Amino acid sequence: MSPTLPELTGTAYAAAPDGALLEIVVPVHNEEADLARCVERLREHLRGVPFTARITIADNASTDGTALVAHRLSSRHADVRVVHLPEKGRGRALKRVWSQSDSPVLVYMDVDLSTDLKALLPLVAPLLTGHSDVAIGSRLSRGSHTLRGTKREVISRGYNLLLHGTLRTRFRDAQCGFKAIRRDVAQELLPLVQDDTWFFDTELLVLAERAGLRIHEVPVDWVDDPDSRVDVWRTARDDLRGIARLGWALARGRMPLHEVAERVGRSTARSAPGLLGAQIARFALVGVLSTLAYAVLYVMLRGALGPFTANTVALVLTAVANTAANRRLTFGVRGPRDRWRHQAQGLLIFAAGLALTSGTLALLHAAAPQTSATVEVVVLTLANLVVTVMRFVLLRLWVFVRR
Repeated sequence: MSPTLPELTGTAYAAAPDGALLEIVVPVHNEEADLARCVERLREHLRGVPFTARITIADNASTDGTALVAHRLSSRHADVRVVHLPEKGRGRALKRVWSQSDSPVLVYMDVDLSTDLKALLPLVAPLLTGHSDVAIGSRLSRGSHTLRGTKREVISRGYNLLLHGTLRTRFRDAQCGFKAIRRDVAQELLPLVQDDTWFFDTELLVLAERAGLRIHEVPVDWVDDPDSRVDVWRTARDDLRGIARLGWALARGRMPLHEVAERVGRSTARSAPGLLGAQIARFALVGVLSTLAYAVLYVMLRGALGPFTANTVALVLTAVANTAANRRLTFGVRGPRDRWRHQAQGLLIFAAGLALTSGTLALLHAAAPQTSATVEVVVLTLANLVVTVMRFVLLRLWVFVRR
């Protein structure tokens, strides 16, 4: 007798009303020749898996007989269903089915079944136990075996190296057509994913990793489909655009990834790669722009207000703008809530920094009345470095702290 899920995993999961713990989505477009054979092969393998599964054929606007084949399969087998979409797009199909699924673990695999199905159980087990949030098959991990042409191998490795260099990813294989995700995690991440085509996988994984979620990688045996109709160069072009768009969105702090991590029970403070470094980089950029804005304002106001008043007004205005920019860009805080409190705290930090630099200069002149301008510049530079570090720490731990 097969063991039950609690015996396997130690975790009680509520299955879908039809008893399916897994929803396996197979996106297809014009696959009438191979669809039936691949679905029957998948069903045969699932007979040896110790938990129930449902196969969903997501027909992406096929123009051949794919829809007819899919309906025949669903009529013949109770564990097969069909969803039709009027537009193409692998990401669009996965969003549609995953967002409406009632199974606790959602799986996706290519219709050609290039990945050896023996990897299915290692793929989903960490999700069913709650150990991991997302699981991916990896053709580039140690222990994997792949058979594919040189061109695809070079493009795949080059693409993943590009992701490591630009988005600082740590997972090894972004686009293997063999992935799984917990339903509660999918419900949080899917609304944030903008791409509906081939970049969908990458965007989902990057957001999961930046939120500090746990990504489980499974080495797979993979054989390239010689009949694949993927336009490699157009896909590469679209992926480059996706990297630029996603990188810009992350740099601007537009993704509520802290909230995602909190809702699914993960902490970004310890595990999100590059979070502190990204905040420091954005803080430094805001600081440079604030300094330039101060210089422009001072020059514009000096003639009408005099040097002292112009200096004070320019400093206060740029301090307010600096706090607003760091609020939105560096720490990703949006909306009107606590805006005025943040500005008041920012002005207090500004006043403390001004007092520190002014006091340092006063102490220098009291200790050495004949000090040179060079020494003054050095001392003020060091004092301002201390003020800058103090400002970042206070903004992060006092002003914009997540309560």
